[in-house]
Amino acid sequence: MKTTIWSEGIHPGRLPEAQLAENFGDLHPPLDAHEAMVAADRCYFCYDAPCVTACPTAIDIPLFIRQISTGTPEAAARTIFEQNIFGGMCARVCPTETLCEESCVRETAEGRPVEIGRLQRYATDTLMAANAHPFSRAASTGKRVAVVGAGPAGLSCAHRLAMLGHEVALFDAAAKPGGLNEYGIATYKTPNGFARAEVDWLMGIGGIELQTSETVDASRLSQLRETYDAVFLGIGLGHVNALTLGDIERPGVEDAVAFIARLRQSDPSSVEIGRDVIVVGGGMTAVDAAVQAKRLGALNVTLAYRGPRDRMKASRYEQDLAAQDGVNLLTDVAPVELHGSPLEAVSFAQPTGDIVTIPADQLLLAIGQVLAPIEAPALEDGRIAIGETGRTSMGHVWAGGDCTNRGENLTVTAVAQGRDAAMDIHASLMEHANG
Repeated sequence: MKTTIWSEGIHPGRLPEAQLAENFGDLHPPLDAHEAMVAADRCYFCYDAPCVTACPTAIDIPLFIRQISTGTPEAAARTIFEQNIFGGMCARVCPTETLCEESCVRETAEGRPVEIGRLQRYATDTLMAANAHPFSRAASTGKRVAVVGAGPAGLSCAHRLAMLGHEVALFDAAAKPGGLNEYGIATYKTPNGFARAEVDWLMGIGGIELQTSETVDASRLSQLRETYDAVFLGIGLGHVNALTLGDIERPGVEDAVAFIARLRQSDPSSVEIGRDVIVVGGGMTAVDAAVQAKRLGALNVTLAYRGPRDRMKASRYEQDLAAQDGVNLLTDVAPVELHGSPLEAVSFAQPTGDIVTIPADQLLLAIGQVLAPIEAPALEDGRIAIGETGRTSMGHVWAGGDCTNRGENLTVTAVAQGRDAAMDIHASLMEHANG
């Protein structure tokens, strides 16, 4: 029987370990072989498939689903990985309901799309379970490229460069590679250490030297430009927006990104959670924090957003998931005052001018991230300005992912930009080599 300790204050272990294991198990259990065949049979295999156009990495979705339907999931996986080396992670975390599946002809006709995401997971998991890498390296080009940031953009770039025959030095400031895949995604979306296992599998291509716990500042970037033939920046957004409410430095107030990272790197039974939790924000980080707070055993969890629900960056599916888990969605409100130290309550202003005060012993802030100060390429809207192929204003320096003006805070977009930058870096290096 479910037992929750609804005591005052912030404590670990509000739920029995068995309940926590269930709460943080796989959000979407994988398809078995029979289920995959049935799901694949629903695809019309459209020639001008709108699902492909909607995919940021342009995976040939009808082809890989047909390969599943003919009993060759390994071939399907290769079709996926040719375009998206993070096909396994994207199958788990991509908002397919607003990308490929929203564009599916079945969705338009019946309101029930082909389960593209789950089919993609079935294919990629099949190949990865065999511990097989679908690609081999080309002959050495003799060129060396530095990749800064081991998140989706950096790893995608590094893998493609290594596959093309370049030697890659990969640097990351964190203790583990993976970026947001490792530190910033809800635990129940990628349980059982999948993020790290995927990185280890990806590194199986060879030719990539990983250096963790190494920060690259302006001086170090200058050295890399002198030492390597090209540099790629996939540094993400390292700083969190501040909440302008005076003194917020008090027990009970925490950045939601740090909360999610701590949960990702710990046993859920050891993570402290409050009785009454408020999450401020409207994006995926806010939803992930709110749902996980509820699943850790918080009695009351409120997700407070400054605008109407239809303006929240989190997809409607994710919003509904939060509501189904018992999260209270409070929209059109802005925090105006924190009460108590340790935290006791938060007051919000409504459009009418009324003030509503909600009890809270824990406040998680998910109000957006910004690029850490960097003396490097030119910026646009606070992010590194890049062209379509990732070139920056600095010679021999490319960039991709959330740190750029073309970033969309999506793993799949970061992967596509890292891949495309790698192809442009390769073309540039080979042009100069042959010139």
